[in-house]
Amino acid sequence: MAGRRRALIVANGEYDNAGLQRLGSPAADADALAGVLGDRAISDFEVCVVRNETAHVVQAEIEDLCLEGKPDDVLLMHFSCHGLKDDSGGLYFAARNTRPDRLRSTAVPAQFVQQCIRQSRSRSIVLLLDCCYGGAFGQGVAVRASGDANVLDSFRGGRGRAVITASNSIEYAFEGATLASDEPARPSVFTSALVEGLRTGEADRDEDGWIALGELYEYLFDRVRERNPKQTPSRDIEMQGELYLAKSRRRRIKPSAVPPDLAAAIGAENPFTRLGAVAELRRRLSSANLPVAMGAFEALKTMASTDIEHVAAAASDALSFAVVRVDVPSVRLAAPAGARASASLRVSGPPVAREVRFEASHPWIRVTETDSGAELAVTAGASGTRRGNVVVTGPTGDAVVAVEIEALPVQEPETAAEPEPSPAEPVVKPVPEPAVAEVEGGPAPDCGSAVAAGPEADGAVSRPEPTGEELRPAGQLPPAVADPVAGTAGVLAIAAAVFAMIGLSLDYYYSDSLAKYRPGMPGYVVIVALGAMAAGFLTLVPRTRQRIGPSLLVGFGFAALFGLLRFAGEGFVISSDHSDPTLGAGFTFELLAHGAMVLAAVCAVVALRRNPAGGLGAGMVRGWGAWLAIGLGAAAAAGWIIQLTVLAEEDSSVAERSAAYFVLGAVLVAVLPVVAVILRPPAVGCAVLGAGTVGLAGVLALTISTLEPYFYLNLAGEGIAGTALVGLVVHAVVVAVRLRRNQPNGRQS
Repeated sequence: MAGRRRALIVANGEYDNAGLQRLGSPAADADALAGVLGDRAISDFEVCVVRNETAHVVQAEIEDLCLEGKPDDVLLMHFSCHGLKDDSGGLYFAARNTRPDRLRSTAVPAQFVQQCIRQSRSRSIVLLLDCCYGGAFGQGVAVRASGDANVLDSFRGGRGRAVITASNSIEYAFEGATLASDEPARPSVFTSALVEGLRTGEADRDEDGWIALGELYEYLFDRVRERNPKQTPSRDIEMQGELYLAKSRRRRIKPSAVPPDLAAAIGAENPFTRLGAVAELRRRLSSANLPVAMGAFEALKTMASTDIEHVAAAASDALSFAVVRVDVPSVRLAAPAGARASASLRVSGPPVAREVRFEASHPWIRVTETDSGAELAVTAGASGTRRGNVVVTGPTGDAVVAVEIEALPVQEPETAAEPEPSPAEPVVKPVPEPAVAEVEGGPAPDCGSAVAAGPEADGAVSRPEPTGEELRPAGQLPPAVADPVAGTAGVLAIAAAVFAMIGLSLDYYYSDSLAKYRPGMPGYVVIVALGAMAAGFLTLVPRTRQRIGPSLLVGFGFAALFGLLRFAGEGFVISSDHSDPTLGAGFTFELLAHGAMVLAAVCAVVALRRNPAGGLGAGMVRGWGAWLAIGLGAAAAAGWIIQLTVLAEEDSSVAERSAAYFVLGAVLVAVLPVVAVILRPPAVGCAVLGAGTVGLAGVLALTISTLEPYFYLNLAGEGIAGTALVGLVVHAVVVAVRLRRNQPNGRQS
């Protein structure tokens, strides 16, 4: 059974002691590396980020990571900070409270890290040190060390571990940005190469679809030396077998030979037989078995270049079916100077044509590969227009997408009052232009920003002056364009909640309301309706409509399944027992309302899947926290089943009529945590778990009302169910806080 993959990123760039220079790169290092290590499509690590903490906090996190590691776990630690040495040559990592004259009590000793690694049961531990240990440095470059130390000597010994450092014992590691400038800090030379190699897959030297530790070091060595000849990464790897840190899309596909009968048809003298072979090769070209498809592709290429005209034309037409296709030939964006705009690229065609990789021509074009293509994050320059391209390369060819972004100045709002126009002068108000963010050959992509228009830098084009909400500070991105599916889900949820509340006051069964006919049921309806209404509003609010609102709506929609199934089942039973219409308008309102809530939840799932920041996915159940949630759900279900059993012993007829409440609630509360813990990203699953548990808490009120006439019964089952439900809500809140705390700066879950 495969173990967990856990990563600890220690980033210390701010120091209380004036003798330690502030570093700009550690914060950027943490954000960039956490993003790529936590990406399920690349590395799939559980990432914990410790930023600018004191030495004892850092040591506690290191010890927790190592001592909790199991034999099959893969542990990774990354340090981005100052490296210091004492008079005896001992190595220390600087923390926020570090004093250079009190290293033993205020810094993290390398010996402590080594001891934790040796005591860990994990057989695979990787230590990445973006620190430096003596030497000279270039003009305008910040240095992360004091004195001279050999880092690898501090980590000799042990089993199944690897140490990769940013520089050797006589060199400095260099910051990615000159600190004297006003530019935002970028990742250091070493960490930026690390992130790039994992994210793009370029570190996969043998193109087997996996990035091994040895391959990663070779890539880091070449890229760091290419960018800064004064810096030489070093390594000390002692592991049995190969350790793979990430997956890669740079997989080399070896064509498989065509079957003998098909090969005979390709070489037949009869041209019609060869045309039949072309048709079969075209069919094989669309196969999901990539070696088979590549074998057909190579055979068609040969026929297209060597056969007679009409057979070669048929082969060429078949080859065109598998060329690399991108949905747009060029991307044109606009953003304020220094700000970022985004766009999506989608590839189409058979599986072999979609097996592509993306390479940007300039560092200001950031490419993140997805299952369906890639997401572009393009940064505008100081002024004018930047032009570059993204090369899409696959085994069947390549394509080039031109990328262009215009830097738009943002006009500051005028504070002076404008003079009142004279009565004879007409008042003309300029109409602001929309933001420039379009894709040639198709609709404008969702760039995540709406840029306030301002005057052109060269004065050639006069743009109207922005007013009100259109004025934005440089670099600030406005809310993303609303998803119509999410908007539909929000409106539907609000309308359903209103219908549910109205239905409570109407006749449900003959002249009885729901409260009189089914005591306790209105409590459930109110909880679910209010929750769905709140989630619906959050789905319509710009700041929460991308993920938070739809996630909560999915949770309350899951809880609404209880009401939908109960009302539908009750309607079927009563209608089959009575020929006359006994169910009133209250029943109709409740049935339609709960059906609409469930439909709204389905729309919310679709909206989450379409989220440009990272669609909804699923993964394996991993971690003790996930199993704890599943255990609490099972405990709540067991509590209700226990109460039903006790009730059946006391009054079998009542238990039979009420069994549906207990059993259906137990099934849903047991299934909810399982669904929540497999959802990715984890923040979505956390919101679904919390909202769904709150909604299903209404079932607890219903079961308590059912048992009220039998107050003398053992209430252990209700106690178990209630405690488990509270535990699920607390668990969801704790996980949400932890995700928020460990979230890289600038990211939204």
